[in-house]
Amino acid sequence: MGKPIVYGANYSVYVRIVRLVLAEKGIDYALVPVDVFAAEGIPAWYFEHHPFGRIPAFEHDGFRLFETSAIARYVDEAFDGPSLQPTESRDRARMNQIIGMLDAYAYRSMVWDVAVERLEKEAPDELLIASGLSQASKALQTLSRLKAPGPWLLGDQLTLADLHAAPIIGYFVKVAEGQSLLAEFPEIQAWWGRISARASFAASAPAA
Repeated sequence: MGKPIVYGANYSVYVRIVRLVLAEKGIDYALVPVDVFAAEGIPAWYFEHHPFGRIPAFEHDGFRLFETSAIARYVDEAFDGPSLQPTESRDRARMNQIIGMLDAYAYRSMVWDVAVERLEKEAPDELLIASGLSQASKALQTLSRLKAPGPWLLGDQLTLADLHAAPIIGYFVKVAEGQSLLAEFPEIQAWWGRISARASFAASAPAA
């Protein structure tokens, strides 16, 4: 099989999720830069890979995919390496529930409403940040409740849920408010210490 291709920017949370999965599986890949925020706009050729112009997109031996969760599951199932999905149906459902919860309720609040607003705006919207922190608190509370006993979110097995959560929380804790809020959830903070220490997390870090 040929080397898979990931299209996207290394600053992207969702591109990093795919890169983490590839790294944990031990798969070499090519990252083709696509900056969806470039002044000149999204490259016209890229819409052949993602009709909505979002990142990431993925290609492997002529097989194209978009949507992060679809890519992550394909990588786990199509390549050798440690399995990143539980075999038991209820555990797999819990993994998918956590991923869905993060997408629907955590990503926007943690990344855009708090971290990006604080880091990138000359005059941050404090009301938006406060609202984002409230939503982030609920998401972390829910994640803490859903977490199984053991080192990872599903227990003893590192899964796609861990690799989905890590870049979102990693962006959130770039700011002091994120660090303070995470500290209120000791089990998730301990999990964060473990996942952020993995070689795959360092290898997928955005360029400074």
